[in-house]
Amino acid sequence: MPPFDVPEGDPFGPHNLPYGVFSPPGSSERTVGVRLGDHVLDAGAAAHALGSPYASLLARQTLNPLLAAGRTAWSDVRRALTAWVTVPAHRETVEPLFHPLSEVTLHLPFEVADYVDFYASENHARNVGRMFRPDAADSLTPNWKHLPIGYHGRAGTVVVSGTDVVRPSGQRKAPTDAVPVYGPSVRLDIEAEVGFVVGVPSELGRPVPLGDFRDHVFGLCLLNDWSARDVQAWEYVPLGPFLGKSFTTSVSAWITPLDALDEARVAPPERTHELLPYLDDAAEEPGGYDLRITVTVNGHVVSEPPFSTMYWTAAQQLAHMTVNGASLRTGDLYGSGTVSGPAERERGSLLELTWNGRDPLELPDGKRTFLEDGDVVTLSAWAPGPDGVRVGLGEVTGRVVPTV
Repeated sequence: MPPFDVPEGDPFGPHNLPYGVFSPPGSSERTVGVRLGDHVLDAGAAAHALGSPYASLLARQTLNPLLAAGRTAWSDVRRALTAWVTVPAHRETVEPLFHPLSEVTLHLPFEVADYVDFYASENHARNVGRMFRPDAADSLTPNWKHLPIGYHGRAGTVVVSGTDVVRPSGQRKAPTDAVPVYGPSVRLDIEAEVGFVVGVPSELGRPVPLGDFRDHVFGLCLLNDWSARDVQAWEYVPLGPFLGKSFTTSVSAWITPLDALDEARVAPPERTHELLPYLDDAAEEPGGYDLRITVTVNGHVVSEPPFSTMYWTAAQQLAHMTVNGASLRTGDLYGSGTVSGPAERERGSLLELTWNGRDPLELPDGKRTFLEDGDVVTLSAWAPGPDGVRVGLGEVTGRVVPTV
């Protein structure tokens, strides 16, 4: 089907237009692309052909120049792109600049500057607390309702969807082991998350307030924070996650601009503790997003986590991440933390779905507690859009391969 003729209701229709970076068939050159249905528009070529003043931002090998350009440019470019793919007068010029999605090579869409991961789902945090602190009076740690807990990850191991995930090795020590052992992880897990991509940097020493969220954050994507639970369990006291998390983080090839998700804005869950002023969002626009995530293992649905249940919002996470004066850089990526709902089939990790391996998943191709070599995990999602149409998020897929 020609790209201009996207069926009505397609989740990747002109109401969406996520950004990525691709190589055309038979070429190794990278360029910015915009997805429309099952095609990719060469955005730089289209901008040049139509005399856009933003051609220099789009005719690049990465999204970073566009990310750094700021909110006015983001809005202008989005309006122009919408016109280019919907106005019949542009069809003759633009249609030859589309490529079938199945024939292009997709790349990591931006150069990652820093990577931070949070722990923002109360359902996930309570499940973890019940598993590992069963005798505690409260399944949450004392600080959890007062600040978004996070850790600083490794930007250099963020990879694009479709990249194989090599099973990591490291130290592990089971409760019954006298001493630690070294070898491939035997408790490899997933974490279904949403990642937020920073465009405009901030000045060192100046915190970013809640109300400036949309001036700094360009868009979002699905994210899988692969986790070696056995390595993590042995190493994380007293400084937190390290090698159990840093080996691979997968992100979508498509970044959905925040402007495409206005209809998906929702209020976060009711706060049960008074927040300090820099985190108090009572007077701000709704900070949550109604994203419906699906997790499959080898093509079988194992979970459907709802992002609308996340206790801490992306704006609060950004405010907390910078409240000490830490600066933002173009290309910073921060993850929401595992998305888990209140129901068993809404848990965003195998750790929770199998209750730390106690209750194996019954899949058509065999039982699973944690991931086996050859397993393929895919995250997909959609959000409510204008006039009842869905906004699709680019999927994240990774296949587990044996330790090198």
